[in-house]
Amino acid sequence: MKNVLLVSALILSSSSAFAAQAHEQKGGFIGPSNVKVQTVAVALEAKDDTPVTLTGYIVSGLGDEEYTFRDDTGEIIIEIDDHDWNGVEATPETKVVIQGEIDSGWSYSTIDVDTVQLAK
Repeated sequence: MKNVLLVSALILSSSSAFAAQAHEQKGGFIGPSNVKVQTVAVALEAKDDTPVTLTGYIVSGLGDEEYTFRDDTGEIIIEIDDHDWNGVEATPETKVVIQGEIDSGWSYSTIDVDTVQLAK
């Protein structure tokens, strides 16, 4: 009987923690940003892990969660994990805002996207 009570207590406490964590994942900051990288041209020159916010178009899928993103200043490869789409469906004609950070190496720069939103 004690084991049943102990297991029940553990399940309830972990369920409560999970529910609290799920609740914490909703929402976020809405307001001004200090992100300076707002064009593909600047992103291509930025250092690794630099935050970016870009507005433009996802023009093609490259496979393995990689896409080509284009704005008025150029193109860059972006990576969007399935869960980071947040329910947004986009075509090459859909204007979107992506937020993430630069992932750069010796000979490449890409963007690891954290969020995708429809542009207003």
